[in-house]
Amino acid sequence: MSDKKDVQVTIEYCKVCDFTRQCKELKEFLNKTVPEAKVECVVGRRGSFEVKINENLVHSKLQTLALPVYEDVAENVKNCREGKEIKIVEQQKITDCCIM
Repeated sequence: MSDKKDVQVTIEYCKVCDFTRQCKELKEFLNKTVPEAKVECVVGRRGSFEVKINENLVHSKLQTLALPVYEDVAENVKNCREGKEIKIVEQQKITDCCIM
């Protein structure tokens, strides 16, 4: 008998902002890293890229204005499967852009 728990990851993303690619990238990354997890992308609120693990919000673009670090999301998914604590994930560093 396995002590592993089922994990559902829901990624709410804004289609207007065109976060479809990022959602697919994160989903594919999680499918490779933690293939047992169930991952779904859901079109949501404008400006959103919200990541929930078993209904626990671990990243909110609406709050941070950044995308999550994919490795941190995967680590949280693994921790959740093992019954360990999950945490808010790090956000990707925003690179400065300059138009001259």
